[in-house]
Amino acid sequence: MAHADKGKYKAKHPDKVTVSEKLTEGVKRASKKGDITCASAAKISDSQKIGMDKVGIAIDLAEIRIIKCQLGLFGYGSGKTALKPSESVSKELKDAIKKALVKGYLPCVAAWHIAERFSIPRISVAAACEALHIKVKPCQLGAF
Repeated sequence: MAHADKGKYKAKHPDKVTVSEKLTEGVKRASKKGDITCASAAKISDSQKIGMDKVGIAIDLAEIRIIKCQLGLFGYGSGKTALKPSESVSKELKDAIKKALVKGYLPCVAAWHIAERFSIPRISVAAACEALHIKVKPCQLGAF
């Protein structure tokens, strides 16, 4: 959701959706000035042994904005990304990305797995996608 949607994140979910108090408290503790980084959300997911999607719901319900996407796609200032296309993409990386596509898109979770498999930063996978004109979606946290 865009910066203009700040304070309306809860509206993405049906009224009946709830999360545990422990998760809500973890999200609130990790946030600063109404923002939480993607990396902090991932740490909560790991520490509480729950999916990133659930953490994303807790973030939305608490009306907290997600910043600093680990793929560099959003949250770096007024509509800015940290992403620049790769100058070149190895055949192996290109093949891995193409194999993981779902309906022409690379899911965020697949980008993370590819980064781990190739022992490269997550943002490098997104930069390769940018060079290949492949969009990354959906976000594990539900941001896009």
